[in-house]
Order: sequence, then C-alpha cells, then structure tokens
Amino acid sequence: MNRPVSAPSHPFPRRTLLRGSLAAAATAGVAATLPRPARAGAAPAGRRVAVFGGGVSGLTAAHELIERGYDVTVYEPVALGGKARSMSVPGTAAGGRLDLPGEHGFRFFPGCYQHIPDTMSRIPFPGNPHGVADNLIRVQSAAVGFRDLPPAVLPVELGGLPQIDPATLRTTLAAMVGFVPELPPQELAVFTGQLLRWFTSSTERRFGEYEYRSWADVVQANGKSAAYRDYLVSALTRITVAAKPYRSSARTIGTIGEALVLAGTGMVPGYQGGVDRILNRPTNEAWIDPWVDHLRGLGVRFELGAGATGLRLDGGRIISARLSDGRDVDADYFVSAMPVDRAVGLLSNDLVDADPRLAGMRQLEVDWMVGIQYYLTRSTELPEGHIAALGTPWALTGLRQAPMWAVDFPSRYGDGSVVECLSVDISDWDSPGILYGKTAKQCTRDEVAEEVWAQLTAWLNNGTDWLRKQDIHSWFLDPGVRFDADGTTGNDTPLLVNTIGSWDNRPEATCAVPNLFFAGDHVRTHIDLATMEGANESGRAAANGVLDAAGDSATRATIFPLFAPPVFDPLKQLDADRYRAGLPHLLDG
Repeated sequence: MNRPVSAPSHPFPRRTLLRGSLAAAATAGVAATLPRPARAGAAPAGRRVAVFGGGVSGLTAAHELIERGYDVTVYEPVALGGKARSMSVPGTAAGGRLDLPGEHGFRFFPGCYQHIPDTMSRIPFPGNPHGVADNLIRVQSAAVGFRDLPPAVLPVELGGLPQIDPATLRTTLAAMVGFVPELPPQELAVFTGQLLRWFTSSTERRFGEYEYRSWADVVQANGKSAAYRDYLVSALTRITVAAKPYRSSARTIGTIGEALVLAGTGMVPGYQGGVDRILNRPTNEAWIDPWVDHLRGLGVRFELGAGATGLRLDGGRIISARLSDGRDVDADYFVSAMPVDRAVGLLSNDLVDADPRLAGMRQLEVDWMVGIQYYLTRSTELPEGHIAALGTPWALTGLRQAPMWAVDFPSRYGDGSVVECLSVDISDWDSPGILYGKTAKQCTRDEVAEEVWAQLTAWLNNGTDWLRKQDIHSWFLDPGVRFDADGTTGNDTPLLVNTIGSWDNRPEATCAVPNLFFAGDHVRTHIDLATMEGANESGRAAANGVLDAAGDSATRATIFPLFAPPVFDPLKQLDADRYRAGLPHLLDG
C-alpha cells in the first residue's frame, strides 16, 4: 500500500493523505476458479512466516503467502475466522441434526467489496465453478421500521442510473432518504447537498478537513428537526457502519457511503453483486471451513489455543515471539493479524522506539457491535432481506436467514421444530432501552434478549403480525459478551471505531522493523472501516510487505482501489486548487 504524502498546510494543519490508487490488475491473471496445487517440499530457508491471528486478515495473509511458496504457520487463541465465523449453539441438536447455528453478527457483502469476493473465488467449494464466491446471493429488498408507524418494504438496488453526474446523483440521493417520515423538505435538501459536496471534494480536502470533523457536524445536525437528527444523522449512520455520528470521522462515513451509493447504481466496474449480498449458509459452512481446509491442503499449519503476547527485538529485527502458553516462536517474518485491542499488547517500549509511529495504535478506540439470534417455530412474514429498525435506542438491524439459505433449516439444525433464524445486530450498547430503561451494558443476558425483542416488535409490528413472542423457541447471544458475577459486562470481540482524526494513529501494513507486518481492520485501507473487506485488504498488504522485504519477484497480491466517478474529476481538481489556496468548497457559497 502506498504511503501517504503530506496534505496541504492551509487552512488545516499538516496531515497525511492517501496518495493515488494502487494497481488493481496485478494478479488478474491468477485463475479464479482453480486452486493452486500444494507446494512440493519445504519452503526455502528465509521464508518462514508466523501469522498471529486466524481471523479474516490472518487467513488472507496466509493464503497469499502460501500460494507464493512461503512456509506459513497461523497461531490463533480462540477460533479460526474471528468475528466473521459462525458457531454451533451447544446442546441444541437432536435426531441426528446439527446444532443450531449462532454467530457474532450477521454477515453482509456490499457490492463495493472487491477483495473478499476475489479471495472467495480462489477457495474450492463442491459444485461451484467459482468456488465459495458462488455462495453469495443478492438481497433484493429491505424492511425499514419506524416506531408507531407501519414498516416500509424498499428495494435495495437502484436499477442503474442513466449517468452518474451531479444532477442525477442529487435526485437519487433524495429518493434514497426521502421515505423518512416527518422530514422537512428543506432539511432533505441540506442533507443531499452535503452528500454532493462530499462527492465533489478533493482528496486533499477529505484528508485535511473531513478527517477532523464529525459526520454530524458535516451534515449540519445542530438545529435540525428530531427526524433529521434521529433518522438521517444517527440511525442511518449506526445501522450502516455501526458508527457514532457525533464522534466518527466524516471522511470515514463519507468514504463508505459513497461506495454503497455507487454499488447501488449497478454501473461501476468491479462493484459486482448489487448493493447487498449474503451467504447462502452459515458462514463457517459457506466460507470459513472450506477456506481453512483449502489452506491446510496448500500447506498452512494452524496452531490453536495460544496467541502472541510479546515480540523480541534484537538488532532492529524481530527474532522471536512469545505465546500465551509460554512458548517462543521463531520465524523469518512476523505478521500481527490480531484485533487492535490485543495488538497493542505487543507494543513494547523498544518496539515503539524502533518505529515511533506505532505508538498511535494505543490511542485507537473500540466499541461494541454484537449479535443475537432468535430461533422461531413459525416463519415470519418479514421480507427476505435486511431489517433496519430506524431510531431504535439500541440501533438494531436484522436479517431473516433461514428462507435465504440453500438448506432445509428444520431438517438440518436443532430439534426439528425451529424453522426460522432471525439474526439481529445490536450497535448501540450505551443508550437506555424501552423495556427496562437500562443500557445493554447494564442488562443481564436475559434482559438483553427481552429488550431487543421489545424494540423489534415496537418498530416492526405496527399494522403487521410479523413477530410473535410465543414463536421464540430459544435465542443465542454472542459468547464474546461476558456477564460477570460482580454485575459488570465485558466484550472480548469489540470493533475499531474510526473517531475524528484516528487515521493519524492507524498503522500501515509495514513499519520501520523490516520483518514485522500488521494486518487487521485497524490497518489503513481503502475501505477505511472495520469490515471483513478491510481485514482482507490489510492481509494482502501485509503479504506484499513480506514479498518486498524478501526481495521476492512474485506477483503481488491485488489491492483494489475504490471507484471514483471520473465525471467528478474536474470538480475535484477545482476543489484541490481552492483547498490549497485556503478557500472553502465551491458549494459552501
């Protein structure tokens, strides 16, 4: 990944900005449907790689390196797949069936994702010509709920724009958010105007201004109606990217928002699959297990039950890593693919002295976004797609899974009585609920389940009979959430949050220590968000770093830039000139 160059010094302080786009066709010739053969014999000396973390970023780094003949061992303390994995609900199987499937939270794959589908296409899956990628299916609609109002069922794809230009973009953006009730037309115009300002802003302004302002500030939330603040500013942000609009970098929100809008047009090369896709089975069945099996077949070794707790630096290089079980790991190259809250534990003083930029990782923040699954004995009449309960205190989103999976759910899972799995993500753990008046962090495990169901029914059952409490067979809350005996609540699987200015503190895949590399959704990437896509891109960047350090001439792993509509290039160039001159954006009047 290219290093940033200095941003203009005027009118904001000097900041870093992402420079240019990276070649997207470097490995286009790699066969998408045929796995590479397993390596014959051991890798040459000097090509041993230790990857610490078996989530998406670690598996990606291992995948890219094993294909290029490296000797790779992945060390994972808990479970392969990380937060992306699904898991069995213990003790729920009967009659020869599998346990009910649980998960950290439901998975979805926007059309702007490019790295993940590319990796999936290189993982064999029985009967699929394009491997695991063929397990992705498009979602056509979504249910949007409002309290005390009937829910709306909306298409999630725009069907293509006749052209992407400022006029059609403004119209499209207005149509996308115009369904929000009680929203004054003049405020809708303000919102779409600020989105258009983003689309026509230069890279210099995005990294020099937007990075240091909150999303709520940019869309001018102050003084607007409750509908504007509750729905457009807060709800859309929280359900889309699990971010807090008053604390999140506007550049981060703008980046993913632009990508999602462009994916919905159906006109962007490389943005395939529409706005929204999901897997047609539980994640481990559809993706993670086939991936691990494939990597094992290629020669990757997996060691479970211990993670890295420290790195030993000598002569400017890492010479070993200490595991949580007391063992020392020797390798030529070391990849930290751990979540940021654990990766900072590797940052000893001597390591930070070797690369002072790494100290910024200690300033990064994490937050909670955790899922709960309800197993139902009656099929709901919810649309077969995503559910957005706009304005719920806990920022709830959901997905009806069973109807969209390519399996007979009651025949395959549980005791035969469960016909539906409703998976719900809780994105706000710090706001009081409607049932107990407590935040999610203050509730017991049972109270969390009851509160989530109460909010869903209050938002979705207005004029419908979609959700009935008597249909609940059981539920499963991500075990990463701990409810301790002293009444406190903890979370072993938090997510990075892109707070204002946090780009400055995020590492790149490479650092000043020549054989140490970083991967994970906290590493700088194009998608710039705590996502599977960002984790995959960072794993590729770490693998490329290893190749560079080894002086290896092998083809680099592809890094796909986000698409930027060329029609806006003249306006962006004009804005770059204005920014360097200390002038506001042209739309600021």
